[in-house]
Amino acid sequence: MTTIDTSIIISTYNSPEWLAKVLHGYNNQTYRLFEIVIADDGSKQETIDLIEKISKEVFYPIVHVWHEDNGFQKSQILNKAIVKCSSPYIIMSDGDCIPRADFVEQHVKQREEGFFLSGGYFMLPMNISELITKEDIYEGNCFDVAWLKQHGLKTSFKNNKLTSAGLKSRFLNAITPTNASWNGHSSSGWKKDIVAINGFDERMQYGGQDRELGERLFNYGLKSKQIRYSAVCVHLDHPRGYKNQESINKNLAIRKTTKDENKKWTDFGIIK
Repeated sequence: MTTIDTSIIISTYNSPEWLAKVLHGYNNQTYRLFEIVIADDGSKQETIDLIEKISKEVFYPIVHVWHEDNGFQKSQILNKAIVKCSSPYIIMSDGDCIPRADFVEQHVKQREEGFFLSGGYFMLPMNISELITKEDIYEGNCFDVAWLKQHGLKTSFKNNKLTSAGLKSRFLNAITPTNASWNGHSSSGWKKDIVAINGFDERMQYGGQDRELGERLFNYGLKSKQIRYSAVCVHLDHPRGYKNQESINKNLAIRKTTKDENKKWTDFGIIK
């Protein structure tokens, strides 16, 4: 039996079509010693059926962690998923982010004690998001700038995320002005470090709960490594009905306290 040394948490909520594309992306990885733990914030039966169907097609084990729908409670379900991870290393991404074939390999290759990793994503417009088929994922079309341009993608510096490898990606990782923060779409760290700060703050709903987790990891003594041009996923478009300013403001206040008081631990995390 192969030993799994990496757990990948994928958050989802009532987006079975997007989740299917993402799970096919993980079935196309060069690195294979992982499990997928789906953090499901209360999806309906359609998602449950999809996971059951796809789990018969893919090489990796899937653990489905679900709770009742009670509005946007991503922090709660992520904490439940962290507990269910059976390996020492955790990658976190979303159910709307298709990983490039080397996504897991890049996270695993660059993991290091005392660090967490901050990866990147490439946002796709809705028309291309809908267009991508299972074959396009397996053939890598959705990461091919020429293919994307045929379907209307504009020229942009951001396209470098899809065309960089080796020396070029290391150079761009080194010079990017973007902070190596904990991002919900592509970040990874040791389970023991995430548990040591008590996971996500469950008071936080939409907006910045991933950043706040990273800020407490920094306070705990960790450093971060920038891999935004190495560990790439394409981000499928979707409406954000749960986005609201009140939640964002509340979260900014929590993050300010974390910073001002140098907080490592939240009293509103995995352990209550």
